[in-house]
Amino acid sequence: MARESLASKRERAALIEERMFDHYGLGEASLDYRTPFELTVAVVLSAQCTDAAVNKATPALFAAYPTPAALAQADPADVAELIRSLGFFRSKAKNLVALAQTVMADFGGEVPADVDLLQKLPGVGRKTANCVMCEAFKDPQGIAVDTHVFRIAHRLKLAGPSADTPQKVEDILLKVYPHDQWGYINHQWVHFGREFCRARNPRCADCIVGDLCPTRGRW
Repeated sequence: MARESLASKRERAALIEERMFDHYGLGEASLDYRTPFELTVAVVLSAQCTDAAVNKATPALFAAYPTPAALAQADPADVAELIRSLGFFRSKAKNLVALAQTVMADFGGEVPADVDLLQKLPGVGRKTANCVMCEAFKDPQGIAVDTHVFRIAHRLKLAGPSADTPQKVEDILLKVYPHDQWGYINHQWVHFGREFCRARNPRCADCIVGDLCPTRGRW
């Protein structure tokens, strides 16, 4: 099969996005939050566990530590008890306290609205920073590449074999999709990955973008 040009990928991606938008709209965040701080905490907690599990743990956590100032003064052991149901809860508790302390010390108590500054917070990588920028601040400076987005980008062959890291997949998607769509690609694809393009037993037969997928039926 001949290598697809960037222009052709953009045309196909535009058709895919039309289907995604018709089916999911702008998409909705799976994590419950009220403030940029709460979303940042929730995304940090979501590593290696489900969003549903995080949503069960965060009400008690946010009730005990509703602000960065409160969490910055917390004992990590106390935080760990509140998130004990989540994977890697001890290391996450330490990161959350350190995150809050950094917010207080370096950013005046406010989570920074900048994708690079967000990554200076303990436990926050590029994916988390992109999630916070897109969802909490409505100012996308990239596309969050989680396991769903990584898998779907390769199955749709928008990303090729050499795109073997989340950063490389993001770099490609930023070229394929216009900036005004960056804010909701992740939300739509997470829902799509759960409903159709699942890691195991994907629903290729009735997939909403099946006719636009070069690898349909191979999984």
